[in-house]
Amino acid sequence: MTAGSPSVGLAAKILSAYVARNSVSVGSLPDLLCEVHRSITALGAAPQAPARRATEAQILASIQPESLISFEDGKPYKTLRRHLTIRGLTPETYKAKWGLPMDYPMVSAAYSARRSTISREIGHSQRMRMAQAAE
Repeated sequence: MTAGSPSVGLAAKILSAYVARNSVSVGSLPDLLCEVHRSITALGAAPQAPARRATEAQILASIQPESLISFEDGKPYKTLRRHLTIRGLTPETYKAKWGLPMDYPMVSAAYSARRSTISREIGHSQRMRMAQAAE
């Protein structure tokens, strides 16, 4: 803390206004001045980005039968791939960013089951057409 800096002057003004209305022991004034100065300088500093790690409970809550809840915007999606692509993320970078396990699903269970059923039906009807064509 340098004596000529504007933050020191501001801290001194704040402290003098506080001391004028409150009783403060003389011994605690230097510590109080340092604390006020530290608070003022912290206001000008860039905020630190919060750690982006999902807890185990959040991970489990994000996996629902009908949808997956995105950690990016908190909205439900049947599949996360398109949502992540729009945001410039790959599934691997998304998992690394939020601390998700490597086996975290990118497609909801219900959507996956529905797509699987449709695939089987298409495959079954193709086999039937091929069998009829062979006759």
